[in-house]
Amino acid sequence: MSAALTIREAEELLYREALLIDSSRFGEWLELFTPDAEFWMPAWRDETTPTQDPECELSLIYYKGRRNLEDRVMRLTSGLSTASSPPPRAVHQVTNVLVTRAEGDDGEVSAAFTCHRFDVRMDRTHCFFGRYEYRLVREGGTWQIARKKILLLNDTVPTVLDITAI
Repeated sequence: MSAALTIREAEELLYREALLIDSSRFGEWLELFTPDAEFWMPAWRDETTPTQDPECELSLIYYKGRRNLEDRVMRLTSGLSTASSPPPRAVHQVTNVLVTRAEGDDGEVSAAFTCHRFDVRMDRTHCFFGRYEYRLVREGGTWQIARKKILLLNDTVPTVLDITAI
């Protein structure tokens, strides 16, 4: 049996993910996800309750499978969308990383995040913040993201919301 997920391994993966997004290295970012990964940002049902089921309730973002994330990255980097050209400048800060469950090749991680983003076209900045919940699995000796849930706490969005902002 493999050693359980450590806090250092969890931090390394989450920090690497943030750096890859911030530096627009989306091909490498996609490799962090398992082929059947779930990427979900629920909407808020009311002021205190987020939606619970992405299959039958509203979500701000929901991608089932890395293939859908690949499609989103293709649209982001194709230059065809004026919303992403030029791309915004962003820096993600990931903090309060906790391993909440670690069993062999499977673990769960919680973290807080802040993303400062500068929209070059509009000459404006915005700060997004919230919480991450991950399910990580070890495949081929490497930890990968099997599920990422983003709970965006300030969901009044001034523009298009995309993976670079969360």
